[in-house]
Amino acid sequence: MPTKQYEAVIFDLDGTLVDSMWIWKDIDEAYLIKHGYTLPAELQKEIEGMSTTETATYFKNRFDIEDSVEDIKSEWIAMAHDYYAHKIPLKSGAKEFMHKLHKNGVKLGVGTSNFREMTELVLKKHEVIELISTIRTSCEVEKGKPNPDVFLKVAEDLDVHPSKCLVFEDTHAGVIAANRAGMDVIAVHDDLSAPYKREIESDSIQMIKDFNELCIL
Repeated sequence: MPTKQYEAVIFDLDGTLVDSMWIWKDIDEAYLIKHGYTLPAELQKEIEGMSTTETATYFKNRFDIEDSVEDIKSEWIAMAHDYYAHKIPLKSGAKEFMHKLHKNGVKLGVGTSNFREMTELVLKKHEVIELISTIRTSCEVEKGKPNPDVFLKVAEDLDVHPSKCLVFEDTHAGVIAANRAGMDVIAVHDDLSAPYKREIESDSIQMIKDFNELCIL
């Protein structure tokens, strides 16, 4: 654990705070099958870090989907709702770590590419939303990850300089976004990002298997 004292910790959601990345691969596959396509092997890497609006636009253009971008997003929300309400667990040690940070006066925020509805749903379900001062999604800023916009917006909400923020991320796009924001970043292992472990590890100050490895900041 780095010895630097941080005033804020910013968490990505999927693959970082919650074990949910596999859900979206399944949803993408089911959605594409419905529209007559198979899931391209490279798709998950190509859309990594995109906001939901950017992803829906990508799907519409690449697969010639007739539905509007908003209708595509609404269908994804409907498909994901039950998972986020009942089936998605927190990453091991995440709840305890968040409570320790909050107890020690560290401000907490979430910067995610997911829908706000899904983000709030799963954080409420696990009873940690009250620890978080602000949630920002990539749809609420100009550009999604690997651009730094969402992390910078969270830091602005928290009134903390980016250099005093520590980010937790699982994807390479997210790690790059944190670096571009001028923030330190610790990578969290997720199976879906495992093929890019070398790149993720090289661009972060530390890589952890789960939050049980961390001591109090």
